[in-house]
Amino acid sequence: MAERKKVNIIVNPTAGRGAGQASIPRIEALLKNLEVFYRLQRTERPWHAAELAQRAVEEGYGVVAAVGGDGTSNEVLNGLMRAKEALKRTAVMGIISVGRGNDFAYGAGVPKGVETGCAILARGRKRLMDVGRVSGGLYPRGRYFGNGIGIGFDTIVGFEAAKITWLSGFPSYFVAALKTMFLYYKAPLVEMEFGGRVLRQKAILISVMNGRRMGGAFMMAPQSLNDDGAFDLCIAGEVKQVRMLGLILKYMKGTQAESELIQTGRTSHFAIRALEGRLAVHADGETICEAGEGLTVECLPKQIEILSEAADAL
Repeated sequence: MAERKKVNIIVNPTAGRGAGQASIPRIEALLKNLEVFYRLQRTERPWHAAELAQRAVEEGYGVVAAVGGDGTSNEVLNGLMRAKEALKRTAVMGIISVGRGNDFAYGAGVPKGVETGCAILARGRKRLMDVGRVSGGLYPRGRYFGNGIGIGFDTIVGFEAAKITWLSGFPSYFVAALKTMFLYYKAPLVEMEFGGRVLRQKAILISVMNGRRMGGAFMMAPQSLNDDGAFDLCIAGEVKQVRMLGLILKYMKGTQAESELIQTGRTSHFAIRALEGRLAVHADGETICEAGEGLTVECLPKQIEILSEAADAL
């Protein structure tokens, strides 16, 4: 424990529709039993987790852990990367996963659950992880992400899932996907640049993945590795409504690449602009734009250390 003597725990109380707040007594009991010296802080507003994470690095904390879902993890990652920019040093990132989708944690090798998350935090096994940076929309100067960028259909699914209060986790995303089939089915015409090529086509869904999964069960890039210096791309062309459900089911199995509607690729830099229509974009589930015109995405290799169950295997 000497190496990570000071651990800062950042809890989003509203994550998982209150699961963040409800998890605090159990987290405190487990960490005390595991003899982890920690400070626990609650977020109070959007972007507060990023501010707390950056401040924790400034105060000398060696590990900063996010308790929540994808949004909380994304904010903590941004805080750690901003500390790295300002101080030329950062902290190891931890995750205790109690949110809805938990795709960031999944890609990082952290299973859902308080007990597992605390055990990983106590063991302290680290691995290096690539970090993505997206520039455009609400963030012309850039925002970092750890799991992936979604452009088009899955961004609208996320908006619709947030409106569903009678379901949580993957079921809410699946219902939202079915609803989105009828709301968002006209693919914009886009121009994409990656891997030294320019591609112009209509595309209903574009995934730029550092991790593997989105929406709790949709395997956007089942072979992706987040420590290989490149993104995995999955581009769905124009899809007729009658074929959408079948394609959604393929995404759940991770077999969409077998469809003639899908193109895949790998790149460290990706740029896109809308030629007709506009772009709805998210990064780790956080809105980048709802009707954007273009953006760029770059992969920053092995930028941060993360505590992971998979640390020894990768």
